[in-house]
Amino acid sequence: MWIKDKLFMKSEIARIIKENFAELPKEIFFYKHHRSHAASAFFPSPYSEAAVLCLDGVGEWATTTAWKASGNQLDQLWEIRFPHSLGLLYSAFTVYTGFKVNSGEYKLMGLAPYGKPTYKQLILENLVDVKADGTFRLNMDYFDYCTGLNMFNERFCKLFGGPPKSAEAQTTEREMNLARSIQDVCEEIVLKLGKSLHAETGLDNLCMAGGVALNCVANGRLLREGPFKSIWIQPAAGDAGGAAGAALGVWFEHCKNPRQPAKPDMMQGCYLGPSYSNDQIKAFLDQHAIPYAQIDDQPLFARIANDLESEKVIGWFAGRMEYGPRALGARSIIGDARSKKMQTVMNLKIKFRESFRPFAPSVLRKRLADYFDLNADTPYMLLTAQVKKERMIEMTDEQKTFTGLKLLNVARSEIPAITHVDGSARIQSVHPETNPRYHAMIEAFEKKTGCGVIVNTSFNVRGEPIVCTPLDAYKCFMRTEMDNLVLENFYLKKEDQPREIIEKLGLETFAPD
Repeated sequence: MWIKDKLFMKSEIARIIKENFAELPKEIFFYKHHRSHAASAFFPSPYSEAAVLCLDGVGEWATTTAWKASGNQLDQLWEIRFPHSLGLLYSAFTVYTGFKVNSGEYKLMGLAPYGKPTYKQLILENLVDVKADGTFRLNMDYFDYCTGLNMFNERFCKLFGGPPKSAEAQTTEREMNLARSIQDVCEEIVLKLGKSLHAETGLDNLCMAGGVALNCVANGRLLREGPFKSIWIQPAAGDAGGAAGAALGVWFEHCKNPRQPAKPDMMQGCYLGPSYSNDQIKAFLDQHAIPYAQIDDQPLFARIANDLESEKVIGWFAGRMEYGPRALGARSIIGDARSKKMQTVMNLKIKFRESFRPFAPSVLRKRLADYFDLNADTPYMLLTAQVKKERMIEMTDEQKTFTGLKLLNVARSEIPAITHVDGSARIQSVHPETNPRYHAMIEAFEKKTGCGVIVNTSFNVRGEPIVCTPLDAYKCFMRTEMDNLVLENFYLKKEDQPREIIEKLGLETFAPD
C-alpha cells in the first residue's frame, strides 16, 4: 500500500479534487491520523478543557495517544507506537475466533459475557506486558502483521491449543472463553490508562476516539470505576470520524477560530446524513406502485405502538441518516424490549446473523434511571451499564448451571430482548431535543404499555451497510421477515406488498461479514 498509494498521496488527492471540482485549492493540509481522532473527540465535545485518549489499530505510527485539550488547541502528551497496539491485539483474537477484522470486533465483545476469562493470565504472561500506568508492549514473537499477511503465527495458535476457528464453524465455549479473556485484558488496559491520564492532567473530563473507543463495555467500566466525572466519546470513533476530526482540527487549530462548547455537544445527535421529504418518498412509492398509507404523526405513532405491543418488527426510517456505526433512531429496526422471543427473531429472521449477538435499548432519557444503573447521557450507544437489580429475574438452580449459548434461552429481566447474559445493556438515551419524532414514538409506546424502552438495531442485514435511501429501506424490508415499514409518514404493511416487486427492484444479496 505504501509503494502504490501512500508515497503519492499528495498527487492522488490533487488528481481527485481536480476531477471533481475542476480546480485545485490553494493549500492542502495533512492532518495526522491520531491528531484527527483527538480533534474529533474534543472539539465537538461539551467541555472547554479535557484529557483526550485515542486508541486504535494504527495511524501513521501511533496506536495510542494521550492529549491535553483546551479552547481551540490540542497538546500531545505521549504516544505508544506500532507494532504495540491494543486495537491490533484485539483484532488478532477477532480473527482467531473466526470473525473478520474491522467488523467482527463487535461480535467478539458481544460473545465475551458467555465465556470465562480462562486465558487471561496466558495473554498477560505471553502476549502483552502491561505496566501499572496502562502502557504496554506486545511480544511480537506471536504476531505476523509486521512482516507477513497474517495477524498471528503458529506460535500463537500453539499457545491457545490449536488452529483458528473457520468463519462459519459452530462457536464453542473455547471461543467464548477467548473472547472473555481478551475483553478483560482490554478493559484492564483502558482503565489503567484512564487512571494514569487523570493523574497526569488533573482534569475531570475525558474525551475518547479511535476504534477501541467503540468498545462500550470498556467505556462503561471506565466511567463506573475510573476517576473521571464525565466522559464524552466521538460517536464515529473509528476512522470514519477522522474526516470530521481533520476538518475541525484545521478550523480550530490552524485557522485559530474561537471555540464555544455547546450542550449537549456539537454533533447534532449525529444526524448528519441525507434525509428524504414526504414528497420524495411518495414519488418513489408511486413510481413503483408500492401500496402504502400516509398517516399524520400522532396516529402513526399510536399504530406503531400497537404493532410493537403485538411483537411485530418495524423498519423505522426518519430524518437525517446517522453518521457513524450505530443506528440512533433514524435508520433503525425496532421491537418490543419486553418480548422473550424478540432477540432470536431479529437475529435469525431479520438480521441473518449469529444468535448470541445482543440488541441495544433505546430508552427515554427521563426513564433511564428507572431501568439501568446509569445516570449519564448516552445518546450514541457507547456506554454499557447493568439493568436495575429490581428489574432482573432470578435464575433457577438449573439455569445457574447453564453455560455457553444455552444461556440465550433464559430471560434475565423484564426487558429480556435487550438484556445481555451478564445483565448488561448497551444503552441509547433518547432526547426530545435531538430526535423529537423518535422520542415521541417511544412515548406513544410508553403511554400504551408503561414501558419506556424499545429494541433498536441498525436497519440492515448482516454484511450490508445501514440503509440510506427509501429504496435501500424497501429492499431490506422485502428481503427479511420484518412485519411493517415506516418511511417518514408512510406506513407499509408486508402483507400488502406485491411479491413480484422483488424481481422488479433487483434485491441483491451481500456476502456475510
